[in-house]
Amino acid sequence: MPTRSPSPVSSHATPMEPKQSKPKSVAQRRVYGKRKANAPRAVFDQGSPARETRSRKHVDPVESLQAKLAQVTIDDSVTPQPDNHAEPPKAESKQQHSLVEIPSDESSPSTIEDTSDTPTTQSSVESSPEAKPKPKQCEMMVEVRICPKAPETLPQITSDSPVPTSESASKGRENPSTSSDRRRAERKKIPAPRRSSGVVHDSEAIDYVGPILSEALSPIAAQGIQKFGSWASRSANMFDVAKLAEGSYGEVYKLHLREEACRPMVSKSKLAKLKSYGDGVFKVVPLRAKSGPGSKKFTTIDEIVSEVKMLKYLDPIPGFARFREIHVVQGRFPESFQNAWDHYKKTKDDCMNPNPSNKRAYPDTQLWAIVEMDDAGCELEKFAWSSIFQIYDIFWGVAMALARAEEYAMFEHRDLHLGNVCIRSTREDGCMDPPTELDIARQPSSSGFGISSLETTIIDYSLSRADLLLTDDPTGLTEVASSDLDKKQLFDAIGQDEDEIMQRNTYRYMRATLYTGCPIETEKMADIPGIWAEYSPRTNLVWLLFLLQSLFKNRKPEASPAQTQRKALASCSPNKMTPKMETGKGKDQNMTKSLVKERQIKDVQAGIFRLKQTLEGRLKAVLELLDLEHGHEDMCCAADLVAYAMDSQWLGEQDFF
Repeated sequence: MPTRSPSPVSSHATPMEPKQSKPKSVAQRRVYGKRKANAPRAVFDQGSPARETRSRKHVDPVESLQAKLAQVTIDDSVTPQPDNHAEPPKAESKQQHSLVEIPSDESSPSTIEDTSDTPTTQSSVESSPEAKPKPKQCEMMVEVRICPKAPETLPQITSDSPVPTSESASKGRENPSTSSDRRRAERKKIPAPRRSSGVVHDSEAIDYVGPILSEALSPIAAQGIQKFGSWASRSANMFDVAKLAEGSYGEVYKLHLREEACRPMVSKSKLAKLKSYGDGVFKVVPLRAKSGPGSKKFTTIDEIVSEVKMLKYLDPIPGFARFREIHVVQGRFPESFQNAWDHYKKTKDDCMNPNPSNKRAYPDTQLWAIVEMDDAGCELEKFAWSSIFQIYDIFWGVAMALARAEEYAMFEHRDLHLGNVCIRSTREDGCMDPPTELDIARQPSSSGFGISSLETTIIDYSLSRADLLLTDDPTGLTEVASSDLDKKQLFDAIGQDEDEIMQRNTYRYMRATLYTGCPIETEKMADIPGIWAEYSPRTNLVWLLFLLQSLFKNRKPEASPAQTQRKALASCSPNKMTPKMETGKGKDQNMTKSLVKERQIKDVQAGIFRLKQTLEGRLKAVLELLDLEHGHEDMCCAADLVAYAMDSQWLGEQDFF
């Protein structure tokens, strides 16, 4: 980690030329920090959890056919018999009718039957060494036709003439009309392919959401638009659905595995796999309609594609959300999700979005993008923190994640309020209480970071900006993923309470930083088209200042050590024997041990108190460094702040790398 950002940005960032083409793939750069490997993919990427599905590999039908035909041995010594030939030769009677298997798609292998009039394939030819090879009298051309195959349909290699089968070889040649009638009857027995009831067959809608489908990872999600009810039915009996939060973008739901309900439905190995996935978080976003009602509101296709690309690109960075899958569904909310919405409405006071069952708000043909991610824990705005160790870990966890993303993708979050920072505990029991004196003693840290065992995750990149390095561009150019915030109506709202006023002011400070380079010049200037695609990482510092101010402002009173460590009173057992009074030398030794222990406890408490003061002093120094009017002039991005902290030994190298 350099002491300063390798590419410090001046107050006015240089505009970046937008790239015309939109490639599908992006390259990966070096990532600072360690991350848990083998992140789970979508829970339903292979279909319903109740069904075991085999991994299928796509095989090109033409290449497969060529490989099969290369192994076929044709006996040129066999001469086709005329139609009036009464009985085939003995050598020909031993030939077997050949079947060539060609998996024409990844869902079901097909069988192609050779019905041409050419000599049939012999796996082994019975002939004696004395037998003289017959002269080759003629050569036949084989025409191979490979047609698109619907499910359960058997494409055939056809010819104009019938071919003797193994049955006709023993009983004589069959009447051609009888053979054709029999084949026609067999074809009639094959049922017509059924269209899947869980997929929406609307080519115009599929083309409209095509850019989103191209970002999907699994074949099921990429195949097209799924019906909302059919998609949700795969989890209805095995997962509990709960609504977590909502915003102007849509709503967030959590699926929790019902382990006991799953046991009779799935195998032990499948259940273990589902448990390893952990709880999934699903961001449900209504998509803007192409035309008609709903074409002037909701999230656009380009905006959701930009967010998904950033989710996938930032996935390796510690401190950022883990992406699983993107789904596109259509229709009304299924029962499980609607019940979760109703429960949230009854129990929470921040339910502002319209009811999904309201047909005036959402039509029956409403399209939804569902972003599936790992569960990152509890939103910071719903968490009560009190310890300086918690504040220290939360702030620097977010700051280091932003610094990594700046170096990795020239990233700006641009909406880092308390609802977009999630926290969870790294303790085995998942407890998120402030660390006790024993916890602090057991987890010595040279920098003071990591004592609270809280891990932070930055979420929601719907307003963010990043450079995505393209793999198929030899010049190393990038594609800019961003959103035009001037169209979001973020900068005119005032707010109803102190916290909301501070957040709304932060949006205006951020806009002034991008437009003028000075965050306090908040007088709104005329919109400049394309300016939000520029890179101005100082906006990350504006949001870090907001975060730290909020952490200090909303800090709860910290309980005293006596309150946290006091045990409940227990009833005295009548059988408990009263200890004998010690006298003489033994009593003096016990008193000495007690005094030594008491002195050690006081020393530990004094050390913890000094450490608390040290950490709080560091964070207050950060407030001065990030002050919008009198802050440090050289602070241009989060990477600068982290480098300053490492130089000052507020953070250790092991905390970042």
